[in-house]
Amino acid sequence: MNLNNIHNIYFIGIGGIGMSALARYFKASNKNVAGYDKTQTAVTDSLVDLGIKIHFEDSIAQVDEAFLNYDTTLVVYTPAVPKNHKELTYFKNNKNFTVLKRSEILGLITQNTFCLAVAGTHGKTTTTSILGHLMYQCNVELTAFLGGISENYNSNLILNGNKVSVVEADEFDRSFLTLSPDLACITSMDADHLDIYGDASELIKSFQDFSEKIKPNGKLFVKNGLPLQGITYGIEDDADYSVQNIKIQNGVYVFDVKMPNATLKDVQFNLPGRHNLSNALIALAMAAEYGCPHQQLAKALASYKGVRRRFTYQIKTEELVYIDDYAHHPEEINAVHQAVREMYPNKKVLAVFQPHLFSRTKDFVDEFATSLSQFDEVMLLDIYPARELPMEGVTSSWLLQKIQNKNKQLVVKKELVTKIKESKAQVILTIGAGDIGAEVEQIKKGLSVAS
Repeated sequence: MNLNNIHNIYFIGIGGIGMSALARYFKASNKNVAGYDKTQTAVTDSLVDLGIKIHFEDSIAQVDEAFLNYDTTLVVYTPAVPKNHKELTYFKNNKNFTVLKRSEILGLITQNTFCLAVAGTHGKTTTTSILGHLMYQCNVELTAFLGGISENYNSNLILNGNKVSVVEADEFDRSFLTLSPDLACITSMDADHLDIYGDASELIKSFQDFSEKIKPNGKLFVKNGLPLQGITYGIEDDADYSVQNIKIQNGVYVFDVKMPNATLKDVQFNLPGRHNLSNALIALAMAAEYGCPHQQLAKALASYKGVRRRFTYQIKTEELVYIDDYAHHPEEINAVHQAVREMYPNKKVLAVFQPHLFSRTKDFVDEFATSLSQFDEVMLLDIYPARELPMEGVTSSWLLQKIQNKNKQLVVKKELVTKIKESKAQVILTIGAGDIGAEVEQIKKGLSVAS
């Protein structure tokens, strides 16, 4: 399919973080872009500000007539949209329309570029945004599609040309198998999405399949210890690329990077947590292998500000710290815990967690309980269902019972600010991939009044 021949792009689920990046890209390419989403959000508002028409009622009558011309229209949808969606059903049943998943569009866009792809069950968004930032600062002509809002660019799209593409390679529903990257990394292969894969071994096989999608003469980077062959990277180990001599100075990591043919001294990075150090390292390694100058990369890394909802400071005073994070898997919660304890070793920490998906809660309930038990105090919201229907017996109450911590309670959203203010914790975390992010401003406002 030649995208140059398509004039109209219609998105079903346009407010999704990956979908909205594509919408921005096509709008910047002078396409006629419109779409549907279930809910009006800050993301949909930002797209409307670009001149993209969006409606929030699932009805084909709401779709402008221009997008009903199958000769000039491409329909893009996200797997998060339910199968009985009226608009999606209309376009799919009319065989004249071209209807593709978001991942298939990414595959089309990137196939004629030099593609750098970031895969792994954790760390994709942060790593992709670091990589996009590093290469942008090195004046590479690139387009980077991000799974979160970059604090440096206030966008989920970094646009500086079209010779190079930087993308997240998403393992959910095997989407990443539509890509054929030149350089790719795999950050982790922990069990997840078992509602899709059924079994952890199938997930691992999909990562192996992805590694075989790399173009001839391409390169694969793997976290040291993963069961795949490639250029290795790690923290304080013997990997091909390794972070060494780590210090914390004024809340900033300072370290050396051992590379195959050089050592970068006194590199600085602002994000807390060893997991973020690992993300920074692999982004730097991929950019270096592409050919970016080492000293320019080190300077760019020091100016990286992060991704919204990835260990994002909302309040940072001597008396009170409030951090919001997207963590929704036990290993991600462990990483957040490590970062908080490293930065605030003597302070009491409250974690407010909203489980994401009934299936994920069921599959990892014991691991969630163990990871959450590490905090001084825990509050649980109800499970955010996303695309799922409830499962009998799978509730936040069930998870709460398993948490080995007497300072724990269930909380409903309308009481959340009040309950947090009653806590004596000096560090407050909100954690989760559901709509807990929509509560952040209210919590921040409530805590600011209290302090």
